Amino acid sequence: MGDERSGSAVHLLCLAASSGVPLFCRSSRGGNPARPQLPFSVIGSLNGVHMFGQNLEAQLSSARTEDTIVVWKSFHDSITLIVLSPEEGTSELRLERLLQMVFGAMVLLVGLEELTNIRNVERLKKELRASYRLIDSFLGDSELIGDLTQCVDCVIPPEGSLLQEALSGFAEAAGTAFVSLVVSGRVVAATEGWWRLGTPEAVLLPWLVGSLPPQAARDYPVYLPHGSPTVPHRLLTLTLLPSLELCLLCGPRPALRQLDPQLLERWWQPLLGPLRTCLPLGPRALPDGFPLHTDILGLLLLHLELKRCLFTVEPFGDKEPSPEQRRRLLRNFYTLVTTTHFPPEPGLPEKAEDAVHQAQLPRACYLVLRHGEPRRGLRLMVLQLGPRQLLLLLAPQSPTHGLRSLATHTLHALTPLL
Repeated sequence: MGDERSGSAVHLLCLAASSGVPLFCRSSRGGNPARPQLPFSVIGSLNGVHMFGQNLEAQLSSARTEDTIVVWKSFHDSITLIVLSPEEGTSELRLERLLQMVFGAMVLLVGLEELTNIRNVERLKKELRASYRLIDSFLGDSELIGDLTQCVDCVIPPEGSLLQEALSGFAEAAGTAFVSLVVSGRVVAATEGWWRLGTPEAVLLPWLVGSLPPQAARDYPVYLPHGSPTVPHRLLTLTLLPSLELCLLCGPRPALRQLDPQLLERWWQPLLGPLRTCLPLGPRALPDGFPLHTDILGLLLLHLELKRCLFTVEPFGDKEPSPEQRRRLLRNFYTLVTTTHFPPEPGLPEKAEDAVHQAQLPRACYLVLRHGEPRRGLRLMVLQLGPRQLLLLLAPQSPTHGLRSLATHTLHALTPLL
């Protein structure tokens, strides 16, 4: 399992499908956004071969060269997205979901109407600049994983019931059903209305908040790619503590000035202590003192029905390999098991043969890395029980015969949280 997106740059191209005019090109090198590197001739060739296939009623979705994988995807016969990535450690699933997130980001900040009915290409190019920061965060080495899993990145606060009660009361006082508390792009708590948001906006909104520069308050127009792709809503954000923000999704009301300091103080001043305990939850996801086996170097817990996940590679502080390497290993392992062993979503079988196939699906599997220091001997384990799927990265000293027992115990401990 290679390191995803290491070394060479990942290139993302966006073109108008009918004319082939480039709308933007974004690149990342070594996990950091960089200036576009592809010449126009290469962009034209990549789009030309895709259009050639369409004219012959052949759908070109992906291709591989000696050192690169290319994935094409068209949206609403209006926008074509192309991504090029180094082949080592990169999967088509990863790139296809990246393109879905990128188009979702474009709809979120520009609206579907502007993308499907292009009247002025130059104006659209300017409007799409608002999405660059969010799109670049998908290309970079993010600490989040919702772009790949299509689940909302969450954290578990020590005093969640107190925060949930205050959030519900504040939402009622503010006059909106859609309120969440977000730390570093991860949801700490949310109202029932917020949790009912569809995919991809449920993933995109907290990711957007986490990608923006710090600001005391914002009034941000957004479209909902699933729920309201043509009519804008307002995303209001209020910073309670550094990196901890209150997010409201609403219509014309309330005005930002209506959320006065007295309203904030009434609901949140008494909870400064519990709010401060949320700040270190960004990278850790779990509260201090949560019982985890010391062999666990990283974990990803998915609730496939609720579309929520917990992701951490820092359960016990500094150990080898680095957090960046752990994230890549878990991301690559997720794509491996999702494409080979586990269906992406649970569901009732529609046919008898589907039921037989579902009965034959594995419940667990593991992988031992044999090559490359400091990864040699690391264990990767996945266990699925009902709607929950747990992926673990474990230290080399963890015995293989005990992996399933360790994963089962960990999953049972985490189940009340998600």
